[in-house]
Amino acid sequence: MAPKRRRGKHIPQRTCIGCRTVSSKWEMIRVVRTPDGVRVDPTRRLPGRGAYVHANRACWEAAFKRRAFAHALRTTLTQEDIQHLRAFMETLPHEPVNDATQTPTEQGG
Repeated sequence: MAPKRRRGKHIPQRTCIGCRTVSSKWEMIRVVRTPDGVRVDPTRRLPGRGAYVHANRACWEAAFKRRAFAHALRTTLTQEDIQHLRAFMETLPHEPVNDATQTPTEQGG
């Protein structure tokens, strides 16, 4: 009998609606359609149809430009939904945060 192979732990993958690249769902922010409108789901646990976007402003701007939120969530966004999402987008960094790109000086060493 051949020995069983052990696989690594499964990592859920999702596609960013802004840049269309596939990443771990833990690296992204979930946006969900609820009966009350479209909301950001920081816990990734709210019920409803969801879509994922990277946590940087460039992906969010691309998603707005492509109208990807409405398409992915299968709904028409109200002005209130758009304002809520844009307000959240303003809190995000312009570039992706990646600690591996920091120089030793920036890391404190």
